[in-house]
Amino acid sequence: MTPNPELIFAPEYDQPVRYIERTRNYYLGLGYETPYVWAHYIDVPFLPLQKPLAKSILGLVTTAVPFDSSKGLQGAGAPYNAAAKFYKPYEKSVEGDIDLRIAHVGIDRRNANMEDSNCWFPISAAKRAVANGRIQSLSKNFYGLPTNRSQRHTLEVDAPLILEKIRADNVDVAVLIPNCPICHQSQSLLARYLEEHGISTVVMGSAKDIVEYCGVPRFLFSDFPLGNAAALPNNLESQDINFEMALRVLESAPTPRTTVQSPLLWSNDPAWKLDYANLEKLSADEIARLREEAEVARITARELRMKSVGAKPV
Repeated sequence: MTPNPELIFAPEYDQPVRYIERTRNYYLGLGYETPYVWAHYIDVPFLPLQKPLAKSILGLVTTAVPFDSSKGLQGAGAPYNAAAKFYKPYEKSVEGDIDLRIAHVGIDRRNANMEDSNCWFPISAAKRAVANGRIQSLSKNFYGLPTNRSQRHTLEVDAPLILEKIRADNVDVAVLIPNCPICHQSQSLLARYLEEHGISTVVMGSAKDIVEYCGVPRFLFSDFPLGNAAALPNNLESQDINFEMALRVLESAPTPRTTVQSPLLWSNDPAWKLDYANLEKLSADEIARLREEAEVARITARELRMKSVGAKPV
């Protein structure tokens, strides 16, 4: 008997990856006994646009880091590189050469593209939106938000510094693009903070559960691998589609917790969703190796963090 095509479903795992659950199980499997507590709010701030986008200055906030060749491998295929992390918000000009990398955070290294920076930083699409009159202008700088496990530090230190920088550049609206799981939480916390202080925001992300669990005003969800939330690799049309959708969410969201899903498809085969931090796909030797690598990265990150604030290692 020929199956009825109307009853042939996609695989059960073809749904947004549950990163909170996946990462909790992963670190428990590596031997870390205390699960991370993710940010979760009931109330969500919401600031409607104060003027049309065509008369607004737009700022981009990223968790990617400017390339520094002295800090080790950061290109395509690079392993997790804690040495490239940054711990203080930064600002950089939107003009000239911009080389941002994502090797310092926990992206999906098996599936995400690490060559085309348009996948994680939509500066080209934003500039085309300006040229087309969709937005008045970009702010003279873009802004870097550290990936910080401390929610208190993000809210009490990093977010106020980002707000200070974007106010100095007269930013009206902000597009926030995270990469790793913690990046999604940090950017969500920042979105909440900016809305409370007069800046309308939209998050362009790929970890749906983390962003919605935290609670943000507006969210454009792309069902793509972590690290590539902005666009498909080497695909200009996808860059413009996703950025335009982010702008439309800024304009049209009726209430806080508005989520819109991008129609773009990463792959006809959804099996990539099974790879990230999935202990069921790893051998005992691989788990032991990953535990050792995680410890080295944790120590490196701690030393860099302490150095950034002028503290001495204990």
